Amino acid sequence: MTSKHTGRILLACCLAALLPQARASAERLGFSEVWAYLMAGEERYLTAELPVTDVGYFGAGLNAYGKLVGVPGRAGLKGFGGRAHLVVAEVGNYALTHFVLDPRFPLRDALVADIVAAAAPYDGVQLDFEAVPSEDYDNFFALLQLLRAGLPGKILSVALPPRVNEKTDRFGYARIAATVDRVIVMAYDEHWSGSEPGPVASLEWCRQVAAYALSKIPVERLVMGAPFYGRAWGDKSLSRAYKYSSLATLLAEKGIGEVKRNEDIPFVEYVEAVTVRLFFDDAASTLRRLALYRAASVRKVAFWRLGQEDPAVWSGLGALPEGAAPASSAPAPAAPSAPGLAPEQAAGGKGAEDPDKPAL
Repeated sequence: MTSKHTGRILLACCLAALLPQARASAERLGFSEVWAYLMAGEERYLTAELPVTDVGYFGAGLNAYGKLVGVPGRAGLKGFGGRAHLVVAEVGNYALTHFVLDPRFPLRDALVADIVAAAAPYDGVQLDFEAVPSEDYDNFFALLQLLRAGLPGKILSVALPPRVNEKTDRFGYARIAATVDRVIVMAYDEHWSGSEPGPVASLEWCRQVAAYALSKIPVERLVMGAPFYGRAWGDKSLSRAYKYSSLATLLAEKGIGEVKRNEDIPFVEYVEAVTVRLFFDDAASTLRRLALYRAASVRKVAFWRLGQEDPAVWSGLGALPEGAAPASSAPAPAAPSAPGLAPEQAAGGKGAEDPDKPAL
């Protein structure tokens, strides 16, 4: 057995020994609402013991013609006693979003009617439009107003990108918060696949995002998003196209003399060393982030997404009546879980479904 393997085993043993004690001493963080996003088909992750008050049910989106498709049936959440919200998402197609939002085209009103009809069995509707062209911000606001009028008695919520100052807040946190019931601030992807390596949501950045959100959104309507996923970066990107002269140089650099052929098409194989840097969240870091939000008087949080979390995080969460004061001290974080993520957890976060872009 190598020293590396011995070290890993010792680390796992130490974590296992410390985990019960650390969790037992942890004070539970209370939030009046705990939202969690759930993908249709992954209902197994929504279990009865989770302190989840609201589920954002994913699956609905727009087809190439701007029609609402993929609406999950509320029956998929059978047994869940909290509130269920139909999430309507378009996260990557700017052109489609423009044609849907611009009232000069005959798509918007039909979409509103479809959403209102699909919302019938749900407690609320959430819009998650992450590919809104800058010239359509006012049109997006108009869509929210139409939905507000068409959904009396339903909870209307919207997911918005994280902002730290008014200059970059072109959606207008304040005006949107005056129209909808909940604003979910997606406080993650501070670093994304196209950026330099770094935390998905560093604590200092989260502090700035929360401070700005609280300055524009009434606390009773603000829901701070938190990630359950991690991201990895390699120091080399090896997928690319080559022109022949570059290939000749590469073969010479790698000392490749033999070229194989597959049905007369030449190919070679070689080994390249890649250093990977991975940032992720465990129960300890997640609870630190939640304690930061709680100390700032944030009452509601949302997690992206169920099935990606360190299960130990749930032991640090509890219910808190609306309007109750935050805890006087931050809870002791749970000890990190032993390494080893399930395949679903290692698959990535929201960026696996949307285009990666900076959070401005």
